[in-house]
Amino acid sequence: MRNSWVLGELPLSFDIETREILKKLPLAHAALAELKGIGESIPDQNILINTLAIQEAKDSSEVENIITTHDELFAAEVNKEKSSSPASKEVLNYVSAMKRGFGLISEQGFISSRTILQIQSELEKNSAGFRKVPGTVLRSNQGGKVIYEPPQNGAKIISLMSNLEKYINDFDRDDFDVITKMAIIHFQFESIHPFYDGNGRTGRILNILYLILQKQQSLPILYLSKYVIQNKSEYYKYLQIIRDENNWEPWIQYIINAVIETANDTTKLIKNIKSLMNEMKVEMRSRYKFYSHDLINNIFRHPYTKVEFLVEELSVSKNTAMSYLNKLVQDGFLHKEKKGYSNFYVNTKLYKLLENTKS
Repeated sequence: MRNSWVLGELPLSFDIETREILKKLPLAHAALAELKGIGESIPDQNILINTLAIQEAKDSSEVENIITTHDELFAAEVNKEKSSSPASKEVLNYVSAMKRGFGLISEQGFISSRTILQIQSELEKNSAGFRKVPGTVLRSNQGGKVIYEPPQNGAKIISLMSNLEKYINDFDRDDFDVITKMAIIHFQFESIHPFYDGNGRTGRILNILYLILQKQQSLPILYLSKYVIQNKSEYYKYLQIIRDENNWEPWIQYIINAVIETANDTTKLIKNIKSLMNEMKVEMRSRYKFYSHDLINNIFRHPYTKVEFLVEELSVSKNTAMSYLNKLVQDGFLHKEKKGYSNFYVNTKLYKLLENTKS
């Protein structure tokens, strides 16, 4: 039997911030503030956007059972046109979609339905747009029973997305905390389920974009998907509890815990990256006349780098770039790998930091 619950418009007409939620929210904001500060302390912020976007894309795709490895992803990221794995291509599409969304809100200062459409289009590499044909339902993992039927009418979907757009961008539509509102927005988006495919991944991109819009973060580096993987059954369970019982507290608590844990973990990871970067910078500067900020930034921006990246980013010849990279390999800063006809130069210590991140 299909769920008879009917999705309404925002804002909510009742309070959902219980005493326990209000007690825990300051911990989440403290974790976000520390993450924002450490993220802004990295001089070349593309280092974090590139490396952590791939981490988030890997985890978010894994929620949808799209599985790949760090090695495959980083190799594919520097050699996109020869990526042979469908899974790695899908994950890299997620990276492109996240960067596209970040670029759009940085330019525009708001998140529109058009922004969301562009993110999903980049993610899925199609222009199907919002659902127009009925038939989409959400099923349980056990037995395939229908547990929720999202809106089926195309006009209703557009109307609900228009309402969601207003809620996202009008910060005064209710008095809820930013994190509570992010949880509401995520629930509403996933319940509208506006696309034929890519709803979960698009929704998770919207989480970080909303925090950036609300000035809680400067960069798309808070990857909540790791927490979702660790607590996947609860994620779906608490969304459904709202529909079945109109009980929001477990879901809001879930999101608060996700923010606290992943913000703390990401802060620790960035501190380790920063420490490793400083350590390598000091050692390389003392050894090589060819050391430069652009060089160290390159090998941290691309855990797998290649000659062409140095030629472009350092404005040196191909032979000079090759000489730099081979010297770094010889002295143990990088590891050289040959895949097909291409040579990749791996920042092994950075790679290990990212690979060992709890997921």
